Amino acid sequence: MARGELMKKLLASYGRDDEFRAVAEQIILEEEQKNNRVLARSLRQTLDHASNRAPPPRALAPLIPFPDAANDFVERVEPEHTKGDIVLSKANIRIFSGLIQEFRRADDIRRSGLPVRSKLLFCGPPGCGKTLCTEIFASELGLPLFVVKIDRLISSYLGETATNVRKIFEFARKQPCVLFLDEFDALARSRDDTSEHNELRRVVNSLLIFIDRIKPKGFLVAATNLDQSLDPAIWRRFDEVIWFEKPDREMIEHFLALKFKNIKIAFDPVSQVGSLEGYSFAEIERICVQAIKAAVIERRKEVHESDFRHAVADEVRRRSGAARLQHFED
Repeated sequence: MARGELMKKLLASYGRDDEFRAVAEQIILEEEQKNNRVLARSLRQTLDHASNRAPPPRALAPLIPFPDAANDFVERVEPEHTKGDIVLSKANIRIFSGLIQEFRRADDIRRSGLPVRSKLLFCGPPGCGKTLCTEIFASELGLPLFVVKIDRLISSYLGETATNVRKIFEFARKQPCVLFLDEFDALARSRDDTSEHNELRRVVNSLLIFIDRIKPKGFLVAATNLDQSLDPAIWRRFDEVIWFEKPDREMIEHFLALKFKNIKIAFDPVSQVGSLEGYSFAEIERICVQAIKAAVIERRKEVHESDFRHAVADEVRRRSGAARLQHFED
């Protein structure tokens, strides 16, 4: 192929890694065939070095004005964490990698007449990474993150909830973003629940229509700790349901290594994994932080095993108190 055509193809493929590399390989091959081995070797080293570098963060999508009427119950959140700050199951890593690739090749997928997944439901117990994952997911996509304050949406606008939910969905349809609805069960509670106000039942009816119709330019993410409370009709409206479970032994080991990676310790954290099974990430993080603080308070340079054991004991006490309170409320 003529050099000019190859250069045009190279520039046209910029941003699509696989195509860019394929064209670059063609150029290197041409140089090798011309016996320009020094140049070819230099080009290949540059290409390999560029491939091994982490991709630069994507620029955030341009923002459009948010409806004034919705400002009270929607908040823009700036991501503070990266993918190195979270531990996910292998299944969830695969799912999120696929979603990111799908988003980046969305135009090609749609041109093939195929749908792009954009409506996600996160389910699982509290403290297992749903909110953190949403933040990191938005950052990886290069999309702004908007969090809906559902408690304020319902309590402050009872009688207008459905109207304001429509405004939020309309914004998400126009603005490339990740729109996050935490505690989604408060908004999408089963219509068979006789304790619910008639207005909230009407909201669920409207919500089903909004989710069905919306084709967001980014992602709609809803999260719940109470998946059994969701209206049965909600589930099929989402393109993907992702489960966040309490960590297994392997994930706990990884998480402990993450929490103590810049801390001097006088014990092997892996030896403590057995005492942490059944705990959420949030609970394990609280244990780690408390153990580190004990060393700081005593002006020690290392965290001792006793610090960690005392922090675990504190968490056991905290859990016991929470369980008694729950029993009293029930």
